[in-house]
Amino acid sequence: MRTKGVCRRAFAAAFPHTIPIFAGFWFLGMAYGIYMNVSGFSFWYPMLMGLTIFGGSLEFVAVTMLLGTFAPLQTLVMALMIQARHLFYGIAMLEKFKGLGWKRFYLIFGLCDETFSINCSAEIPEDVDRGWFMFFVTALNHFYWVSGAAIGGLLGSLLTFNTEGLDFVMTAMFVVIFLEQWMKEKKHYTALIGVAVSAVCLLLFGADGFMVPTMACILCLLTVFRKPIEKAGGLV
Repeated sequence: MRTKGVCRRAFAAAFPHTIPIFAGFWFLGMAYGIYMNVSGFSFWYPMLMGLTIFGGSLEFVAVTMLLGTFAPLQTLVMALMIQARHLFYGIAMLEKFKGLGWKRFYLIFGLCDETFSINCSAEIPEDVDRGWFMFFVTALNHFYWVSGAAIGGLLGSLLTFNTEGLDFVMTAMFVVIFLEQWMKEKKHYTALIGVAVSAVCLLLFGADGFMVPTMACILCLLTVFRKPIEKAGGLV
């Protein structure tokens, strides 16, 4: 009974923090599910990919990977590059995840951008268990994304409407992310590095093979010039 009371208080404290995430995840999740269906996949695919991958950007890119030629090494490198920022999230959360037992394994798996933001900055009430609070924030956000993707996959198969141009949602999502980052930065060094490297690699490797070398070059340049960029105010 005591455990139920602890979980109930943690859930009640965590849920309000996830409401804004719910709106965004359901919209993007449904768009992803419909996009998967339009690309020829059953609703099981977006649902299972949401359960196991749980990385929105990577899941959109994975559609193209599944439809393309078999290239496991390129897929692995691409996945690592796209999700590399989670390494820094994980390092920042090491102290918070200490002593949480079995829950820390799920917290590590479900550490997306939005969950990190809430669990890192939320003021948890003193009578609420910290581990259960972070667990429910993670589980709720995970549920929002998976359910949205599954509903989108079902809607795509049940409704008949013109889906021409729907695949542009991925491009639009990355444009929005780029613009948000541009607005947050004091200086625009990182954004300019990304644009310049992408343009050069596109010219050198062509549209079909520029993505992996672009991500690798950007990661290397930002690693090498991290301190000068930080001193100049080019990082948030």
